Amino acid sequence: MKRIYLGLAFHHHQPVGNFPWVFEQVYHDAYLPMIEALERHPSIRLSLHYSGSLLDWLDENRPELIKRIGTLVKRGQVEIMTGGYYEPILPSIPDADKLGQIAKLTEAVGESFDYRPSGLWLAERVWEPHLAQVLAQAGIQWTVVDDTHFKLVGLGDEYLFGYYITEEQGRMLKVFGTSKRLRYLIPWREVAEVIDFLRHQATQEGTRIAVMGDDGEKFGSWPGTYEHCWQEGWIEAFFAAVEENKGWLKTIPLGEYARDFPPLGRVYLPCASYDEMLEWALPTAKSSQFARLLKELEAEGRQDVIQYMRGGFWRYFLVKYPEVNTMHKKMLRVHDKVYCALSITEADCGLDDLWRGQCNCPYWHGVFGGVYMTDIRAVTYRNLIQAENKADSMLRANTNWLEHEKTDFDCDGLEELLVDGDAVTLYIDPARGGSIFEWDLRRHSYNLACTLARRPEAYHQVLIESKKQAADQRVRTIHDGIQIKEQGLRRHLHYDRYRRACMIDHFLSADTTLRKFIRCSYRELGDFVDQAYECMVKEEGWGLRIRLNRDGHLKYNRRLLPFRVEKEMGLISGKDEVKVKYTLTNTGNTTIESIFGMEWNINLLGGGHNGQAYYGVPGLQLDDWHLDSVGELFDIEELTLGNRQLGIEILLKVNQKVRLWRFPVEAICNSEAGLERVYQGSCLVLLLPFRLCPGDKLRLGLSWLPR
Repeated sequence: MKRIYLGLAFHHHQPVGNFPWVFEQVYHDAYLPMIEALERHPSIRLSLHYSGSLLDWLDENRPELIKRIGTLVKRGQVEIMTGGYYEPILPSIPDADKLGQIAKLTEAVGESFDYRPSGLWLAERVWEPHLAQVLAQAGIQWTVVDDTHFKLVGLGDEYLFGYYITEEQGRMLKVFGTSKRLRYLIPWREVAEVIDFLRHQATQEGTRIAVMGDDGEKFGSWPGTYEHCWQEGWIEAFFAAVEENKGWLKTIPLGEYARDFPPLGRVYLPCASYDEMLEWALPTAKSSQFARLLKELEAEGRQDVIQYMRGGFWRYFLVKYPEVNTMHKKMLRVHDKVYCALSITEADCGLDDLWRGQCNCPYWHGVFGGVYMTDIRAVTYRNLIQAENKADSMLRANTNWLEHEKTDFDCDGLEELLVDGDAVTLYIDPARGGSIFEWDLRRHSYNLACTLARRPEAYHQVLIESKKQAADQRVRTIHDGIQIKEQGLRRHLHYDRYRRACMIDHFLSADTTLRKFIRCSYRELGDFVDQAYECMVKEEGWGLRIRLNRDGHLKYNRRLLPFRVEKEMGLISGKDEVKVKYTLTNTGNTTIESIFGMEWNINLLGGGHNGQAYYGVPGLQLDDWHLDSVGELFDIEELTLGNRQLGIEILLKVNQKVRLWRFPVEAICNSEAGLERVYQGSCLVLLLPFRLCPGDKLRLGLSWLPR
């Protein structure tokens, strides 16, 4: 009789800092039902992985589930996989953190389930060749990647019913390839189709294994899957069908198979992930082209061509989204501080906070919200700043300190100015408008500039090319198609010309309206927004004086006229107040009239009409005080914005009356549920009309006072 093994590996994870109600809902919809199903079907044996952030929640809120999983482990039905504790993309973090996070989760698995894992779940199956050495060093014997990885070196589906040995500098690792075909069959197609596929792969020798490793959340948490998997009984029917065919079909944990069966051979895999991730990692235009070409070839049945197609490279997310690169480089900078502190003390130097800040979820974007998830982005920075605070407290004896460094922080060949202090951190980009791209309130462990620009995404074509999708009642994978969660989105589809940072300098014409500014359909008269400023720093007894200036041009009466912008920042040691003084100078020989605009993008988690996040103007009752409100105010000298839940309020004071625009920066983002607007920050633009004769100057001062 022909036989085959089935290796199932279910990965479970929730982002660090995700909402408690999300944990609870996914627990009821996916995590608990699967364990109950396994208890009803003791012959179904498989591999399970739980990230540390999820284990922490379960231990605190649902410890009974951990006990029930432990029972399955003790009776040999389930094996537990380890991984990076907070589910980092392992190639993107330093080796010391790789080893540390793996050791932490391995220890937690031992404590929770009395089990020593031999296998590792690789976050998002992002593989780079050097991982083999590090994982072997961590005591890992096997891991799971995608069949894509193998196909990119020329191995077809028929060669993937087993595992291979790979190595780096002689350190060996066993590698399974999860079948994309099975990922798309389970649980989306009829049970009989899955069984039929497995039957066709069975052999007389009976040593083959078909592997399906994927997210456990797809069994109940993804849209429509709770009804499909549990209420309509797909999982029950599937497990029953496997049991009915036990004469030729046997489930087995991957670690047991790796122990009992020899490898298929030796292999060296390229940098890769699953197909969809490689598509998402491409530049937007290329991603659209790739997806369209792939769809056409699949319709034509051209697997002979498809097998040689590959998408992008995970690390390109650091290019595609500069905000991701900033977060990643912040993580590396904090890593250096934490390990420096650890070299001199055994006290808490923020190591676990650093590891929390390495959780992969906000460092990329695909069908899930990823970097567009504003709250998760903010939590990542909170953890990194907490780690930095702890490390700095060990490295510096002084309580009030302020220092600066010019360095190529973002690794683009140009220097940034990094200002660190016990009260405030400012990262300034002289090459791009002298803007502030990170603004940390150290006592709150919060980055006010944690915003994201509105950029084209491949899935925006759905809005551009069709008015409304036809209804489809079939249960779909989250990769099958794009749903529109919110109607009327197309009118909100706007793209920014520059990164949404702070202290951006605009020169606008009199016909520029708030609506035009929101839609990015206005004329920029100056060349100051994203162009280079000269930068000088002077140390004073009280703190730092930072001078930024640019000799640029304004378009006026169809002529390009010389103009100078100077902005001086004053920072006081031990205080988080930020003072800015502007001096605008007409350096030409023609009188110029224009409107000067100072743009500040601040994220205080004001999306969804958050009742805890607010604007306030002394002596004025706002029609809408929410941070995601839109409006224009006149003769403003003071403005407050804050979030009571965060415990943060900031007072903006201007030394003369200005007009003020406010609006939410909302990106149209794709998630499991479909396309929707997602708040990324609140934009404030301070406007001051001017008329300057040749040689004349205009001065303006403002200050930000956190309280």
